[in-house]
Amino acid sequence: MGAWGVAMCGYLAVWTWAAVTQQVQAGCGDRLSPSCCTGRNNECFEYSRRRTVCYCDTYCQKTGDCCHDYQQVCQISAAIDCVVGAWGAWSPCTSPCGVGSTERSRQVSVPPRNGGTPCPDLKQRRGCFGNDAVCSPAKEVAKILPDSFKRSFKDPWRRPHMLMKEEKASYCVYLRLKQSSAACKLKLWTAQLVRERLVCAECQSDAMSKTNRCGGDGIEATRTFWAAAAVPGCHGSWVRESSSEGCRCAPYSVLFV
Repeated sequence: MGAWGVAMCGYLAVWTWAAVTQQVQAGCGDRLSPSCCTGRNNECFEYSRRRTVCYCDTYCQKTGDCCHDYQQVCQISAAIDCVVGAWGAWSPCTSPCGVGSTERSRQVSVPPRNGGTPCPDLKQRRGCFGNDAVCSPAKEVAKILPDSFKRSFKDPWRRPHMLMKEEKASYCVYLRLKQSSAACKLKLWTAQLVRERLVCAECQSDAMSKTNRCGGDGIEATRTFWAAAAVPGCHGSWVRESSSEGCRCAPYSVLFV
């Protein structure tokens, strides 16, 4: 078998082809260990002729601390940096009404190899303020009274020739309380308006606007605000969970006014 002259780590040696193959697979140059490594591997190092540490992993090309015969022995191609595509469009705001967040992303076109520059951030996020068309009701503040104020009485001053106001069917809105002020503890009915309680609020005909709804009846999955009409300083927020047409709330509920 023929002989090969190989200059490695400053020494000239004569090796058979089998010995060279074994040496390349076993280590970096004429060092006995460790092997050539991929990625970032701090265990793949050796001492140079100056007794300083040098590395035989692919990351050494980025940090500039490769052993002097790294390219020759480990047969590593030139480093390839990461390449990314253009940013995509921003996603819709997570909150249709009020403060939320939006994000965008991009894809990797060419992954890094042989110690090339790692990929930059592939996602970006920023704040946003949702202002959809459905947000107008979110700005309304519901005014409420206890259900003991239900107006189911006859007007004693109504003349026979006077027409009665058209009665519209009531509807119920179920809202999860998220906040109530300290002043709400001053009255018995508002003291029941505590955090995370599910409240039924009834919208009766007299409280309806021209659009056949009560002001401040909320938006599903969006926090809106309420105030107790007869208790100064009592107010808070809630989130609408569901609604029901043509219904009556159970006793100890509230009314829109």
